Amino acid sequence: MNNVMTYKGYAASMTYDPDDKILVGRVLDIADIIGFHGESVAEFEAAFRESIDDYIEICAKLEQPPEKPASGKLMLRIDPSIHAAAVKAAAREGQSMNKWVAKVLSEATTHR
Repeated sequence: MNNVMTYKGYAASMTYDPDDKILVGRVLDIADIIGFHGESVAEFEAAFRESIDDYIEICAKLEQPPEKPASGKLMLRIDPSIHAAAVKAAAREGQSMNKWVAKVLSEATTHR
């Protein structure tokens, strides 16, 4: 993805606001809303880093862990018979296990 900056495992979008002539950012992939801006790339980057550091500090003061973006890696321990059935189902659909599991999890989480 273009226009993304990262810091301490967090990623932020970067868009230009032509009305205010500033770069506007928002931390991606977490439920908490963290926004910031800067008039230059250097200001934007400094504001992003400060926002993340502040977020982590505030979470510590509140004695709650900061939300971390998901890595996209998932380790599962399941019954071997379920594993075998999943391998067969993926093969029937002509997909790798990763793609098949991603599809099944996506369907399960979006059709509630």
